[in-house]
Amino acid sequence: MTTQQLLDERYGRRTSRRATRAWWITVAVVAVAATTALGWSTVATSMASVDADATGYEVVDERTVTVTYQVVAPTDATVACALEAQDVEHGVVGWRVVEHAVQAGQAQAFTDTIPTVAGATTGLLNSCWFA
Repeated sequence: MTTQQLLDERYGRRTSRRATRAWWITVAVVAVAATTALGWSTVATSMASVDADATGYEVVDERTVTVTYQVVAPTDATVACALEAQDVEHGVVGWRVVEHAVQAGQAQAFTDTIPTVAGATTGLLNSCWFA
């Protein structure tokens, strides 16, 4: 017998099996609830996301850049996309937000023009979201 068991027996301290069981049940319920909440959060976030990829750009002249990109959304909706034009030093010289209606699950390609305030060297798709 260990010292702790001897002291518990001597002074009448005992851990109740009922209390121990209740504690483990509580821990299990909290663990299952946390796992369920995390799983649902992950699924809900992925269902509400828009997938967008830039496929090309063209510097038309000193004041204009065109950006070609494709968008895939999980539902029929209007999607807004932020496009930007950058100069040699990666400074933003043009910015535009455009909206397009997209069909669920289908990749749709778009080409939009960005007006610039200075000479640009590249055009980028910054991000897309549900409008």
